[in-house]
Amino acid sequence: MRAHPVPFDDGRMDSALYAIRINGHLGAMLLTAFPAMVMEHQGPVTVLTGVLDQPALYGVLAEIESLGLDLLEVRQLPAKPETPEPREYRSP
Repeated sequence: MRAHPVPFDDGRMDSALYAIRINGHLGAMLLTAFPAMVMEHQGPVTVLTGVLDQPALYGVLAEIESLGLDLLEVRQLPAKPETPEPREYRSP
């Protein structure tokens, strides 16, 4: 029996912002396969963007493969810095 490595799990499910580039334009029917993603056409490419944890990312990639789509790139985007709350202005 062949042993499979166990992935490291420290109990956290960290999410990150991902951009996934797919060759071609996805129609409305195909986009229903990716409900957690926002779609944008950039020339001949469809870009799916969304916040995913690791299992969700693997699920999206598996769905892309099962649909026979041409995956071009998966990129983790930097998190947007939080905008500080506006402060009340006080003169000195």
